[in-house]
Amino acid sequence: MDQLHIITHPLIKAKLTRMRDRRTSSQEFRALLREITLLMGYEITRDLPTKLVSVETPVCRGEFPTLQDDFFTIVPILRAGLGMVDGLLELMPFAHVGHIGLVRDERTHEPEEYYYKMPEGYERSIIMVVDPMLATGGSAADAISSLKRRGCTDIRLVNLVAAPQGVEKIRKTHPDVDIYVAALDEGLDEHAYIVPGLGDAGDRIFGTR
Repeated sequence: MDQLHIITHPLIKAKLTRMRDRRTSSQEFRALLREITLLMGYEITRDLPTKLVSVETPVCRGEFPTLQDDFFTIVPILRAGLGMVDGLLELMPFAHVGHIGLVRDERTHEPEEYYYKMPEGYERSIIMVVDPMLATGGSAADAISSLKRRGCTDIRLVNLVAAPQGVEKIRKTHPDVDIYVAALDEGLDEHAYIVPGLGDAGDRIFGTR
């Protein structure tokens, strides 16, 4: 199975088009991001293992499937990744949330870690690293490396929009990590922004410049 999974549901496509529009307000942008993340969540979790449990219905007792393990950790890359947390929590309210803070050097475009906080026992859970944009791939690769150094082995990367350069970076540095995106765009401009992309996701989420 290919490491890259492009989720092409018509609802996701339509909502993403609205997010790309420069006229879309921060309020609507945040709502659309939450909605798309929730929809993507169904595909991200499609292969989760299940087990049978005994349940008594109003009619009889039977054996029915439930999740084999419900310990998941959603890890947003600060700050834009925060915009994807609520959608996944709506789908999986039992999930835990950790945080990784990375800042990109504007000259080298390389990330530097400034914050790391995780729930107890997270290294044994399924990890979903979330960030709306996969541009150069540097931040995502660094975040995944940080998690692996601390013992995490089951990691999935979830992005809204990706550039081929970012996908290639993850493929080279973390070939064991599946990548889930709503769109694979053309590439990067001279400032390492995704083209056509949707601008700076963090600024559009929080209404900053």
